[in-house]
Amino acid sequence: MGDILHGLPAITALRKAHPSWGIDWLVEPRWRALLEADNAPERVDHRLSTPQSNSPRPVVDHLYFAATKAWRKRERWRETLAEIRTLRSALHEANYDAVLDLQGGIRSAILGKMGAQHRLVGSATPREKGASLLYTDTIFTRQPHVIEQAYELAEAIAGDELEPTAPWLPWDEAAEGWAEALFAQLDGPAVLINPGAGWGAKRWPIERYAVVAEELARQGMHILINTGPGEEALAEAITSRAAGRAHALNCTLAQLIATSRRIALAIAGDTGPLHLACALGKPVVGIFGPTDPSRNGPYGSPFEVLRSPISQRDHRRLHDPEAGLLTIEPEAVLHATHTLLYPDTVSKEL
Repeated sequence: MGDILHGLPAITALRKAHPSWGIDWLVEPRWRALLEADNAPERVDHRLSTPQSNSPRPVVDHLYFAATKAWRKRERWRETLAEIRTLRSALHEANYDAVLDLQGGIRSAILGKMGAQHRLVGSATPREKGASLLYTDTIFTRQPHVIEQAYELAEAIAGDELEPTAPWLPWDEAAEGWAEALFAQLDGPAVLINPGAGWGAKRWPIERYAVVAEELARQGMHILINTGPGEEALAEAITSRAAGRAHALNCTLAQLIATSRRIALAIAGDTGPLHLACALGKPVVGIFGPTDPSRNGPYGSPFEVLRSPISQRDHRRLHDPEAGLLTIEPEAVLHATHTLLYPDTVSKEL
């Protein structure tokens, strides 16, 4: 989720700069809602009209799906092989002038190679070193943040400098209606908390999220808790502390997008929902540990990042929270929240 959101600003800029180009995207099916709504037609020809930010598929013309997560788990390898062959045939038939690997992984490079009859463009220093062996064009990026690096890669295809722009996310009518009904029940501003994380080392203790939620609820905020599959207990630990003003979200990704459009602020670690809030221009408080916010942190919206000086960049999938992460107390998160929500008050106090 984060990888798509980090690449989307550059591709949005590419679409705005070159509306007559055909731009397609290959994606895992579960992240489809980041690029198209349920009511989107199979293919959109943006060359026939000016691209619109509030359309069901605002950036790309067509999506291809690579269900790599399902492929790895499936025992019937013949069925998987048939799907891969069908995808490869479709990509080959499209005859793309260039394919861009924004993720920088061996898997994404292999998938990109399926459609790269002419050029496969990627970073000279990709996330996984082996990926660069498949590229025809390797680009040395200079900027530290992955969003800025995506711009550099897209500019290598465009041949010109792209203007920084906010990413366009799909407008799903049904999801927007669902979120509108949800917020009609709230009598104050809503703060989105995402207590989960991709792995344990990035996860701030749930007890501290609960303290933050309880205090914000006391101040009149509504707390919306977003959790992934299997993380329901995390939401319950927070709702029990902020009874009556904390609600666990049980929603689709399209509904999460619509919800995030309406929140006052988001609080999370280095997770997809944090980057989604940023993409929508919402203030965020990022609680970082083993991942480096200068590379993967909030971007393009008002933000406060909390990270201990003792934290070191480490992408090992460790189970326990990183030591530096444990030095961050709820009071620091509450202060960062107050700074973003009430900047005039904070400036007067200083």
